[in-house]
Amino acid sequence: MAGSQIERAFNLLERLTSAPRGLPLQTLAEELDIPKSATHRMLAELMRLGYVRQNAESSRYHLSTRLVAMGFRYLASSGADIVQPILEQLAQQTGELVRLGVIDGERQTWIAKAQGARSGLRYDPDMGRDAPLFYTASGHAWLSSLSDAQALLLVERQGIADPAEFGPNAPKSNAELLERLRIAREHGYAWVVESSAVGTSALAAVVRHPLDGHALGVLSVAGPSARMSEARMHELAPVLLAAVAELSAASPASELFV
Repeated sequence: MAGSQIERAFNLLERLTSAPRGLPLQTLAEELDIPKSATHRMLAELMRLGYVRQNAESSRYHLSTRLVAMGFRYLASSGADIVQPILEQLAQQTGELVRLGVIDGERQTWIAKAQGARSGLRYDPDMGRDAPLFYTASGHAWLSSLSDAQALLLVERQGIADPAEFGPNAPKSNAELLERLRIAREHGYAWVVESSAVGTSALAAVVRHPLDGHALGVLSVAGPSARMSEARMHELAPVLLAAVAELSAASPASELFV
């Protein structure tokens, strides 16, 4: 993998974020296409700085909690306190998982959530992931705020995952995706049933800047399809859109929306 030393270091950190049990040196070097000796030097430096630790028994490398702590400090000082009560209220109203994704360039990253399901089936994926654009409600909501050409370009640049990784109702073609975006534009929100995964549903709408209307992020409600039928999602749409309007109004006071 080509790139500067700092790019390689961040690639190492990003790879370790998806490996809670850690990874051996050889695996990291091979997956990231970095010479083993250079990988070892980089990991040693990251360990010295406190971002990586090594398990003495397995010799696997793990992320330390330093990056997590940095993230929480950033959120605490960047307006998350303004955003979180809105998410919590929507989660209470819907009884499902609420997530906020922020838009940064060509990426939409889930950075905050509130869980409204107190018992029974719960859908609760990890934060910090980029929203897949081709088959998620969050992706469709954002894409629907763009032209068809812009939407397809973003999907192409992100890439489409292996079909085995998403649900049976995911779009089968670009034409089908564009039709879903057209419908989302008509309603003001997007929704999917068993598109991102079997047994899950979600609806989502775009958070816009109150002055010029450009997209800042996406707010979504997701849960088990057993509770989140298509009819139920349309019933929940007004409270989702009310929360989106509240977030839009509050966005100038939050550094989460840049």
